[in-house]
Amino acid sequence: MSGAAAPTQADAVATAALSRMAAPLSRFDSAPLAASAGEAGAVAVAAIDGSRHLHQQEGLQVAIWGRPALDGSTDDVARRLASLWLSRGAAACACLSGPFALAIVDACSGAALLAVDRAGIHPLSYTSNAHGLFFASSHDALLAHPSVRGALDPQALYHYLFFHMVPAPATAYLGQQRLLPGEYLHVRAGRQCKGSYWQLDFQENALARTGFAGKKQEFLRTLRQAVEAGLGADGESTGAFLSGGTDSSTVAAVVGQVTGRPARTYSIGFDAPGYDEMAYARLAARHAGSIHHERYVTPNDVLAAIPAMAAVFDQPFGNASAIPAFYCAQMARDDGVTRLLGGDGGDELFGGNERYARQALLSGYERLPAMLRQAIIEPLLFRRRVERPWRLGDKARRYIEQASMPLPARLDSHNLLLCHGHRTVLEDGFIDTIDPGMASGCLNGAYWQRQGLGLSQINELLALDMRFTLADNDLLKVRKACELAGVEAAFPFLHDAMVAFAARLAPRDKLDGMRLRPFFKRALADILPPAIVRKKKHGFGLPFGLWLHSHAPLREFAFDNLTQLRGRGIVRPAFIDDLQGRLLAEHPAYHGTMVWLLLMLEQWLSQHPAALGALAHGFAACATETPAVLDPTA
Repeated sequence: MSGAAAPTQADAVATAALSRMAAPLSRFDSAPLAASAGEAGAVAVAAIDGSRHLHQQEGLQVAIWGRPALDGSTDDVARRLASLWLSRGAAACACLSGPFALAIVDACSGAALLAVDRAGIHPLSYTSNAHGLFFASSHDALLAHPSVRGALDPQALYHYLFFHMVPAPATAYLGQQRLLPGEYLHVRAGRQCKGSYWQLDFQENALARTGFAGKKQEFLRTLRQAVEAGLGADGESTGAFLSGGTDSSTVAAVVGQVTGRPARTYSIGFDAPGYDEMAYARLAARHAGSIHHERYVTPNDVLAAIPAMAAVFDQPFGNASAIPAFYCAQMARDDGVTRLLGGDGGDELFGGNERYARQALLSGYERLPAMLRQAIIEPLLFRRRVERPWRLGDKARRYIEQASMPLPARLDSHNLLLCHGHRTVLEDGFIDTIDPGMASGCLNGAYWQRQGLGLSQINELLALDMRFTLADNDLLKVRKACELAGVEAAFPFLHDAMVAFAARLAPRDKLDGMRLRPFFKRALADILPPAIVRKKKHGFGLPFGLWLHSHAPLREFAFDNLTQLRGRGIVRPAFIDDLQGRLLAEHPAYHGTMVWLLLMLEQWLSQHPAALGALAHGFAACATETPAVLDPTA
């Protein structure tokens, strides 16, 4: 729910500064705080019991937020990790499994270690200057220290409009960095050494000689193990999100099998055509025999939640489904639940997103003989003078245009900012402070890291989504929505053993032609209702664009915020006028997303005085980053 915050300073100011840094950690969930001050600084963890670990001995402080296991045991993790640190140094973090953010401050060696779990469930950011190293799970906590500056990074704001979040390792603030999943930062003698203690390792042929029955048996055993770990010792106060999709329905069913009692499930619906999945959630609940609770979110609910939702995120965040996730978590909290299990990660491990099939279809074009493409198909479609409408030809041309784009660039073919054009959307003065190409550079860099490894396209896309879709977006959304509601979030599909199993599956078990996650669905055919196995992915999508038209108070609130944003020097007033008028009338759902992005940006700025103050002083032209090198000792 909250994490560690500490300056590694050997002065009396450290303890007082830590109190200021710790306050934001439990601002929303009122989580209990544990703190420790030593010769080289101070550490603090704010979290519910079981997720708060602190150990101090002879100049050594260990702080852990989360529920990790060390050598298979969750007992006394911080104390045992301290011993490993003394014998193995930075390599000690590789012995942890499960969700965690870790900070070790060692006065004796003058060293410090920061690390986060392999899926990036728990975040950790850091900055350093002449006064020392500062780190926290929340940027609000970092900025509470008087030695940490809060200048907004204009490039991060551009990335927000591009990705609808700020992808790691960048942050919304200049000079502050965030650890990637499976990454650590080792500081020795004032030198920062950053590296990966774990990376997702696909072994596509590992199960080639294992039949379906053997794979199914291992999968179901691992699934039960993952759900048991997610339930922990407080299973009676643990519930589960239930959207009616395959992943959440699977978790709900297995909870009942593991505990021997009905799961407590929670669902959200919308009274809007094409958005309501409640019928599937009810079907899954009946099939699993769960004690089911549901709530329909209204436009008035959205209005009421927006300010608090903007406040709980320490960086701009534009995924509108955080609103229904919050109301789902709030409903569970009112029912006495302190922990909610989510199905997040199933799509990214087993191939559940529709775009995987579409990208396979597009990649099929480049496998056609070049002579056929260049001498026959393309001249016919692009050079032939069409005297009358030819719908099939139009579709074929659009297909070829997209198929001719390389990955990962074609993943952004419907990107809002690219479709409008950044010069149409953004002020000239703002554009002067950013590099629009850096956004696609983020994707290209992550995607091309795995080129040359001989991986299938489906696994290359899964690895990309594990970082950008999951760690930077979906996990953050659920975790923050739960924090605002006062519950803890857990994700069984991201159990280390489940991730390792999925990485060993053959590509065809994840995408067979155009069939998504074939192994997953076949293996769970005895657990899930057939209708849920067959249904397409949906989730808790918010009908915001439709409600802008039908609900005047929501529209007025949104447009008032866009009016405020006009004076920030980021978005062109002319674009806002066009968005509120012509564009929104043409396609409410599509362009409503841009209204939401701009609305939440303005709300985030308003709810974070430090960010608003930085904006008032103008943007710096570029960011500075402390040099980091890989640590050969880990």
